[in-house]
Amino acid sequence: MVKKAAKKPAGKKTGKMAGGTDPAARIIDAALNLAAETAWRDISLAKIAEAADLPLSEVYPLFASKRAILAGYARRIDEAVMAGQEPDAREGGARDRLFDVMMRRFDALAPHKAALGGIIYDLGRDPAAGLCAMAALRRSMACMLEAADLSAGGLRGILRVKALSAIYLASLRVWLRDDSPDLSQTMACLDRLLRRAESAAQFCGRLRRDPPEAQPEAA
Repeated sequence: MVKKAAKKPAGKKTGKMAGGTDPAARIIDAALNLAAETAWRDISLAKIAEAADLPLSEVYPLFASKRAILAGYARRIDEAVMAGQEPDAREGGARDRLFDVMMRRFDALAPHKAALGGIIYDLGRDPAAGLCAMAALRRSMACMLEAADLSAGGLRGILRVKALSAIYLASLRVWLRDDSPDLSQTMACLDRLLRRAESAAQFCGRLRRDPPEAQPEAA
């Protein structure tokens, strides 16, 4: 005889609220839980406040907009990636270190995968919000570089941030569709793109080191 699932108590929120008593974390979790069920563009700060069981007057000083909430979520993911770093994570080549860091990022994103798909879709339809999201993305990718023991400062750092941002966005699209238990599609995509970037960097390095060929004298 098949057992029936127990009914959840009426009126009790079932979304994952990892924030506990921290208002900022509760707000971020509430927003993501709503985004898993409702289009991001249709969610207001008032709805998020209600879902977090907080007055709007307490939400607004912490996050004045949904974009601010997403920026707060990005910082939380950055911190989770750095907190999960193993003592020997700085060993190995730059590509291997970046691969490990980026896969830790996908692991940290996993609990809200359903919400992120809808959020990213809506951001793509809102140029202003998309530009703000890109600024947060650059900050996060700079953080990922530093976690992989690669400097994000100076001109070289700017180029690294841009390259890693492109790699991350391409891998993110694969990750959103990747239902495999070991994320094999995501890992294959990330590894391929990192190898290409490594080859391009090595090629550019050779161009800087090799002296220009002597030009033939004019007859």
